[in-house]
Amino acid sequence: MSSAQPKQFKLHRAWIVAAITFVTLIAAAAFRSTTSIMFQPLEQEFGWTRSLTSNAVAVNLVVYGLTAPFAATLMERFTVRKVAVSALGLVSLGTGLTVFMTQGWQLILYWGVFVGLGTGCLALVFGSLVANRWFTKRRGLVTGIFSAAYATGQLIFLPMLSTVVMNSGWRVSSIVIAIFAASIIPLFFLGFKNSPAEANTIPYGGLSQEPAGKAAPRTARATIGVLFESLSKPAFWILAGTFFVCGWTTNGLIGAHFIPAAHDHGMPMGTAAGLLALVGIFDFVGTILSGWLTDRVNPIYLLMFYYGLRGLALFTVPFVLGPTVELPLMFFVVFYGLDWIATVPPTIELCRKYFGLNQSPTVYGWVFASHMVGAAIAAAFAGAIRDAQGSYFIAWITAAVLCLLAAGSVLLLKRIKPDFA
Repeated sequence: MSSAQPKQFKLHRAWIVAAITFVTLIAAAAFRSTTSIMFQPLEQEFGWTRSLTSNAVAVNLVVYGLTAPFAATLMERFTVRKVAVSALGLVSLGTGLTVFMTQGWQLILYWGVFVGLGTGCLALVFGSLVANRWFTKRRGLVTGIFSAAYATGQLIFLPMLSTVVMNSGWRVSSIVIAIFAASIIPLFFLGFKNSPAEANTIPYGGLSQEPAGKAAPRTARATIGVLFESLSKPAFWILAGTFFVCGWTTNGLIGAHFIPAAHDHGMPMGTAAGLLALVGIFDFVGTILSGWLTDRVNPIYLLMFYYGLRGLALFTVPFVLGPTVELPLMFFVVFYGLDWIATVPPTIELCRKYFGLNQSPTVYGWVFASHMVGAAIAAAFAGAIRDAQGSYFIAWITAAVLCLLAAGSVLLLKRIKPDFA
């Protein structure tokens, strides 16, 4: 008889770190994905215009995006854990302080700057850095799972907080988010490790054999230097430009204005929030599937497909919105959910391909900054169009055209070869 014992399953530490990262990204998404349910309550209570609330969102998006590349540098210098804990504290502080605001500048400071800084440090640059350090195998899938955290935050919080806003007011919903962000901080002290070496292990899939490229920047000057160096490379312009369109058509337009736009068509806020949450459900599936595909399919073709179909879908929005949920609107919700941030895993993979393993989180940080600048411009643009014309029609069509342009431009990457040292 054989004396061999059945091999016992042992969970790799990388998956524990990934789980904490996922939950942390949900905390960042909780505020990011629920701003649109605050528009009408704030406007009704304080007499603010749609332009003012939209501009506060725009400031949040710009600060959020521009923080991301420097967050990667801070994490390299001060450890991921310290930066993430500080960021969660800022998210909790910013959302908590909104309870006491009475003037528009306070909305911009608390909502725009404080929460923008906190969520910027917890953006997908954070997820990209964790994936790079802890995974050499299944990295595309893990990146997709991290990206899906935004969908999960939206899925969990939108229906709940829209109900809270309608029944108890917007202040209670702000307190809920503040408490949730603060409650995640202990997880970092209990189970998070900054690197495999700190946990006396190796990355999941073994040590990496891929070229690492130049060293990661560890100062703000070096981070800016990465930007200027990247600006000389056509691949960066294509990735940043297409991601600018991604931000325009997700966080800036649908994320910020879908609920108020649906309300303009006679749909109750709770119903519209439920639809946006449904987008989150399908986003969860679509983004993880995109991560799986990124490990198997040329990311360039994936991006062309995603942007092209997103553009076609946006052309339909003015014609499918109405007071009730009909089949064409459901088709849009399902499709847009699958495509929402499916662009993230292939974009991160292309950053690795063209700029190397070490610098790719910082380069992706600058690409992500472009994403959020696009989102900020879209949020302000759509709000101004709505105030000027009483309709979002031009905003929808503009976004659709931009997506089709992005789908065509991404094919230019096929002519470019990586040249990092």
